[in-house]
Amino acid sequence: MSLAGEEGAAAALPAVVRRRALLAERFGRWQQSAATAPPLVAEGRLVRMVGMTLEAVGCEIPVGGRCRIVGRGHAPVLAEAVGFAADRTYLMPVGQIGGLTPQARVVPLAHGRELAVDDGLLGRVIDPTGATLDGLPAPRCRGRVPLAGQPINPLSRAPVREPLDVGVRSINALLSIGRGQRMGLFAGSGVGKSVLLGMMARHTAADVIVVGLIGERGREVNEFIQEILGPEGLARAVVVVAPADAPPLMRLQGAQAATAIAEHFRDQGRQVLLLMDSLTRYAQAQREIGLAIGEPPVTRGYPPSVFARLPQLLERAGNAGRGSITGIYTVLAEGDDVQDPVADAARAVLDGHIVLSRRIAERGRYPAVDVEASISRVMNAMVPAHQRELAQRFRQIAACYEQHRDLITVGAYRRGSDPAVDQAIDLYPRLEAFLTQPPETAVGVAESLAELERLIGSGQD
Repeated sequence: MSLAGEEGAAAALPAVVRRRALLAERFGRWQQSAATAPPLVAEGRLVRMVGMTLEAVGCEIPVGGRCRIVGRGHAPVLAEAVGFAADRTYLMPVGQIGGLTPQARVVPLAHGRELAVDDGLLGRVIDPTGATLDGLPAPRCRGRVPLAGQPINPLSRAPVREPLDVGVRSINALLSIGRGQRMGLFAGSGVGKSVLLGMMARHTAADVIVVGLIGERGREVNEFIQEILGPEGLARAVVVVAPADAPPLMRLQGAQAATAIAEHFRDQGRQVLLLMDSLTRYAQAQREIGLAIGEPPVTRGYPPSVFARLPQLLERAGNAGRGSITGIYTVLAEGDDVQDPVADAARAVLDGHIVLSRRIAERGRYPAVDVEASISRVMNAMVPAHQRELAQRFRQIAACYEQHRDLITVGAYRRGSDPAVDQAIDLYPRLEAFLTQPPETAVGVAESLAELERLIGSGQD
């Protein structure tokens, strides 16, 4: 090669290097774009609808994932995958399904089940998707939390040692609830569960109150918010509503959304009171979904998934980090049967239960707490021995009167036959007065213990 040719090749070499570097840079950007780009979505189609169950083919949606059903003549419908069999995916609608047509497009969504959360939710009424129901502008929430939540490591749970003032005399003195405890409120319909929940919401010493109204009648929702909860309770509360006419998936996610919001505030170090009415409607919503996709009923029509989901929901409450969630869950005892499968399963997971008696309510005493049938499993670990002794003595006197009520009522008991029964007869009117409390009145822990001391102390003298 001549000298001129060698000089030309040397001059062209930097241009080749620059071109290769430019190509390498472009290829790197393409690689990065491909890695960060959303995956290709395989759309499916709707092939079958039976009741509230939708079946789709041709799409891959994980269980718990969401999709949008798009077709002619109706607005898009949001649905969630609840199961699959072979090439078919079972979907449950989140909203109304009127107008769906065969072969409608099923478009999987990238985001999972999340809810926007922030302090802007305080004082607001929302549905399980986060949409507002109070007619006010939607709050601007910066955070997002998954509905499913994260399980708490059992070893990271702080023990329940601090009593919580709920403003109800009978509970503060005889069935003490602690911060981070999970308590069941068992009763039949119309015995006063919602009113007692409203009392706790107004009078409990908590930073934030989260109320989940699951499966309630629409009329009762507004009554609870306006009359029972009131402006004072609503100001520091978030109310999640999934009424009785909502699809079962909405009712199921209503309980999950309320718990997720409570978890958000607890992780900020706040003391949260979670009131859920009711746990039974949550279980019934899961029963509807389970039976619709072919689960076998095992106990009074409830499939196994119901009894798997109950502890998953209840175990999300408790003490974690600097904050706590104290959960009060109402359980509707069908036919006043406290041995109902849902009630029995909930009782095994909860840290105690308060039973409201229809028999007591019919006598005109409110709240209709059946002290003998109720228990707080953590009370002995957080109250002084003197209070435990007074509460035990109260139970003994009340039980003694109830055992002899029929004889006393018909006049068959002769005074002087048994000193314990004589004492129960003398103290019974005061016991009833102690357990009676108007809904608008709050009685603190100290006042409750002082009244219990005067009552039982006077009976021992």
